Amino acid sequence: MSNVNLAIICYSSTGTNYQLSQWASDGAKEAGAEVKILKVQELAPQSVIDSNPAWKHFSEEVAVCIPTVSLTDLEWADAIIFSVPTRFGNMPSQMKQFLDTTGGLWFNGKLMNKVVSAMTSAQNPHGGQEATILSLYTTMHHWGAIVVPPGYTDPVIFGAGGNPYGTSVTVDQSGKMVEDFSAVQAAVKHQAKRTVTVAEWVKKANE
Repeated sequence: MSNVNLAIICYSSTGTNYQLSQWASDGAKEAGAEVKILKVQELAPQSVIDSNPAWKHFSEEVAVCIPTVSLTDLEWADAIIFSVPTRFGNMPSQMKQFLDTTGGLWFNGKLMNKVVSAMTSAQNPHGGQEATILSLYTTMHHWGAIVVPPGYTDPVIFGAGGNPYGTSVTVDQSGKMVEDFSAVQAAVKHQAKRTVTVAEWVKKANE
């Protein structure tokens, strides 16, 4: 049984990436991990949030119940899975702002050998999904983290679109996922289990 601590850190405006995070949590727990689902702080103006009914609903009804990530959570975690929507082929400013606060942990070697993976969503299949995940991984390389993508390590990857960098989905104008839920869920759970497994190897090697 795994003794890996997994932090799933998400930014979700209408709920898609929170759903991905929940599926990742399910997969990780099946692999025996201790899991926290956490959000980064919202930075968007309230007027912008209010202009989108789906965003407003998620913000008021769901996001308020998700704990906000802290630097202490990063120290606690052996592994981290990020889930964010794309913003022009890059991570959202909300996630970038949080990552920019990790300099002290990085300087003191507290982030090296963390096992990390990432997921994302966009409104179009080619709307920056791969680039967004790679933008997250760039920061992880500076951390000295160990990036664990799903690759093509299981046939379920193809059912969710075949993104080897991390599970990615498309959403419609109302923020609803267009892919088959069961296929995406299977891919996410596989990615989470793979992340936990590698983290367990690393943790045992360092004991």
